[in-house]
Amino acid sequence: MPNPRLAGRYAKSLVDLAIERNELETIYKDMQFLQSVCKSSPEFVNVMRSPIIKADKKQNILSAITNGKVSDLTASFNKLLINKTREEYLPEIITAAIALYNEIKGIHKVKLTTATVLSQELKDSIIGKMKAETTLKNIELETEVKEELIGGFVLEFDNNLVDASIAKELRDIKKQFSDNIYIHKLR
Repeated sequence: MPNPRLAGRYAKSLVDLAIERNELETIYKDMQFLQSVCKSSPEFVNVMRSPIIKADKKQNILSAITNGKVSDLTASFNKLLINKTREEYLPEIITAAIALYNEIKGIHKVKLTTATVLSQELKDSIIGKMKAETTLKNIELETEVKEELIGGFVLEFDNNLVDASIAKELRDIKKQFSDNIYIHKLR
């Protein structure tokens, strides 16, 4: 069960310690690595969340995956999570730590969903347009392809949603036809 408060606290502790030790960039890279492990391997996440698997086995698995690939601070943090039986929240803690890093560095995540794959030139153009039209200066663009949009795009940033897709326009037209105001006036 997700626990954003707990994830936020552990992530803040890790980021604060990283700032104190001047290792913020290292921790960020470690969190990106662990996030890629969690996204690419649902089995790993299931092992970390399993109440049946003993803590020492989880520690061995996590150490085998991260050995030599993460800093000592991250390795110690992972051990702490397992000792405190908080390893099931590892994906949420990772996400919260990356969000804290982005907040500290002033990086804004922008998600762009289109019906087809975009060229790098078009992505750069969209980032430039967003920088010009908004107060966002550091933008990290995440792209996704969903063919059901038919055409156009959906842009998400800072709890804002801009839906300029053909699918949305078709839904709006369908709603207009189903709520035909002229039929009521004829009666």
